[in-house]
Amino acid sequence: MSLPSAQLLASLPLVLVIDDDLLMRSLLRRALEQEPYRVEEAENGEEGLEKFKVLSPDVVLLDAVMPDMSGFELCDQLQRMPRGTETPILMITGLTDEASVDRAYESGAIDYVTKPINWAVLRQRLRHLLLQVQERQRLEGLNSELRRLAAVDELTQVANRRAFDESLTQHWRSGLRGGEPLSLILCDIDYFKPYNDTYGHPAGDDCLKKVAQTLAQTVGRPTDLVARYGGEEFGILLPSTPFPGAVQVANKICEAVRSQHLPHQASMISEGVTLSCGVASLLPTPNETAEKLIVLADQALYQAKQQGRDRVVGLPPTPKV
Repeated sequence: MSLPSAQLLASLPLVLVIDDDLLMRSLLRRALEQEPYRVEEAENGEEGLEKFKVLSPDVVLLDAVMPDMSGFELCDQLQRMPRGTETPILMITGLTDEASVDRAYESGAIDYVTKPINWAVLRQRLRHLLLQVQERQRLEGLNSELRRLAAVDELTQVANRRAFDESLTQHWRSGLRGGEPLSLILCDIDYFKPYNDTYGHPAGDDCLKKVAQTLAQTVGRPTDLVARYGGEEFGILLPSTPFPGAVQVANKICEAVRSQHLPHQASMISEGVTLSCGVASLLPTPNETAEKLIVLADQALYQAKQQGRDRVVGLPPTPKV
């Protein structure tokens, strides 16, 4: 099944032609659309900057000699824009002296072609540049996926302990700068060892996945982090969240897990899977440490278990004197 023409057109590489000469722009458009590429035009530097910002082209063809803003100056400004250093710029110039060629490369151009244009040379250089762009994008995609995998717990698909530790450090530093509290919920699946003994480890893994998904769906803000802290324990970081708000989130989490009605015949307190949660909150200061937040949340979690499980216990921050 062939793609509709609009979809096909949108999939073509986009070339932005910046040249003050209308005839040259027309010749370039005609040649490029035969390849085929999508072509957008700008007749001066200011228009070129604006279209680059809006369109995010795959390649820029840039005339070196233009009034008001030369191609060299424009090339330098393009490099300072978002994606500027990632977008190849091919300079078109009638200047063939060594100083002009050097200036083209120094201003950020990847390559250049001279006037009068050898169209076969231009086509080959454009193809080469676009292949480089595609390869870079492929590698960036692979690196992004590797970074994601390095930060995700393979079983539950929430953040792993390493990502939790890094996020805790980052949010603690942000709290120091902004004077915002940082809260932490540590939660443990109640009687999980008896669950594994009763239903088997594959069922235990499935339970962990379902609980993790429930936590991730319940904790809604993009800045919050749900992580598998270890075994059947999860950690939830809540930046810029005071203690009462964190307790409210913890209660919401416990209720969300209960509402899943995951059978747990080996539980001593319920017919379904439940959580015990410990909540702590601190205002980051130079005299405190992020590790103290973990210690307090862990103490609260211990108290929740001691008090009968399936509950939230919070240790409110100690008032400053």
